[in-house]
Amino acid sequence: VQLVESGGGSVQAGWSLRLACQATGYTHNGYSLGWFREALGKEREGVAAIDSDESTAYAPFVKDRSTISVDKAKNTMTLQMNNLKPEDTAMYYCAAAPRTMGWGIPPITFFTSWGQGTQVTVS
Repeated sequence: VQLVESGGGSVQAGWSLRLACQATGYTHNGYSLGWFREALGKEREGVAAIDSDESTAYAPFVKDRSTISVDKAKNTMTLQMNNLKPEDTAMYYCAAAPRTMGWGIPPITFFTSWGQGTQVTVS
C-alpha cells in the first residue's frame, strides 16, 4: 500500500484545512485508515481513524471540530479540521492497516503502511 498526503499548509488560528490521503495498492475489504500527528519534540499521536465498516474514532482534542471520511471511488481519505489552534501545529501522517479496527484509534503498531507526511502550521 502506498499513501500520499496533501492539503497541509500555514493558516491562522480559527481557520480550516482539509487533509487528503491518496491510497493505492489496497483492497476495499477489511482495512483501517488513520491520521497521526507529530509535533516538534513530541511523540506521534493518533488524531482520527476510519475502517471499512465505516467505524470512526477521534482523539478528544479534535473530536468536536474534525470529520474523517473515505471516498472509495477515489481511494482517498480526508480529514476536515475546523477551528484550528496553534497546538495543532505538527506533521500529519496517513497510515493504513489491512484489517478493521476495534474501539478507539488503534496504536501506531497496528498500522503497516505510512505516508511521508504533510505539515500543518497554525499561528
